[in-house]
Amino acid sequence: MWESICLTLAATAGNNIGKVLQKKGTIILPPLSLKLKVIRAYAVNKPWALGFLMDIFGALLMLRALSLAPVSVVQPVSGCGLAILSVFSHFYLKEVMNVFDWIGITVAGIGTIGVGAGGEEQEASLISVFQLLWLAFVVAILFVLLNAWLHIYKRQRREQELGEYEVVEEIIYGLESGVLFGMASVVSKMGFVFVEQGFSAMFIPMCISISICCSGTGFFYQTRGLKHGRAIVVSTCAAVASIVTGVVAGMFALGEKLPTSPSGRLLLLMGWLCIMLGVVLLVTSSRLIRHLPRSFRRSRQTSLERGFSVRRTASHTAKDTNPSAVIQAATLHHLLSTPSKEKD
Repeated sequence: MWESICLTLAATAGNNIGKVLQKKGTIILPPLSLKLKVIRAYAVNKPWALGFLMDIFGALLMLRALSLAPVSVVQPVSGCGLAILSVFSHFYLKEVMNVFDWIGITVAGIGTIGVGAGGEEQEASLISVFQLLWLAFVVAILFVLLNAWLHIYKRQRREQELGEYEVVEEIIYGLESGVLFGMASVVSKMGFVFVEQGFSAMFIPMCISISICCSGTGFFYQTRGLKHGRAIVVSTCAAVASIVTGVVAGMFALGEKLPTSPSGRLLLLMGWLCIMLGVVLLVTSSRLIRHLPRSFRRSRQTSLERGFSVRRTASHTAKDTNPSAVIQAATLHHLLSTPSKEKD
């Protein structure tokens, strides 16, 4: 269990840090295209190339972790990627972190330890192809309901001639992207379970291909929510929905079970809760800090303004010109929570 958790942490660190390095490299690069000159420019750009390799290596490690452990363990632990990204941004990108960032990192770390201590090895349950189809049907029904809800609110907004996004629309886009990110892990795990049960090895690449489609579609919904909505709302809903989807779908579709011992169940449940709480704190820390006493905020004003000016400068010069980059919602806190993206 600890091996799979370490692999998951290394994988999510590679994914998140790789995305940051790729974004940093695109500052001086042209928009990505199939032209040979453009491809060569990306390949020789050290930050982008290193980030790309770390991203690919992280994806391979994640597949290895999913082959060893239940998705109900791997998916929540992958939520700690934001904590790793925060520490990396603090020491490498020189971003200033507030007290809630450090609390979120600590709580997420405690949750990871709880998941590792409470989780236990499980024998693969018998599943069938029909379970994959049933899972797809349930997700499709969920999306029909969410999109119907979204359509109703959009129509009301047009009738009332409201220009601003309502919070319901931001929540729906966040939930849809998070569900798809969680389903990507579940479908990948299904491929390994099918092979363990004696099915053809072709199920692994087939399920991984479906997983990539889920991630890509999730990125599409996430981008729609972030285009006009507030990054904090969309990212929080997506991060929590991703973890909950991985846990629930893993248990109902893959037959994963809670630990048999009461102490193991308690540690695992508390670990899940701590990881989700840590992710929420990291995503909402910039807003929570505003509710602290004014004297405390004034004592940190100089450092915070310096960090804000660095981020603002980067936000004006850095443009995300890599449309193929799929960034998990939880990692967008430091990349997209700028004044130009958030609307109060």
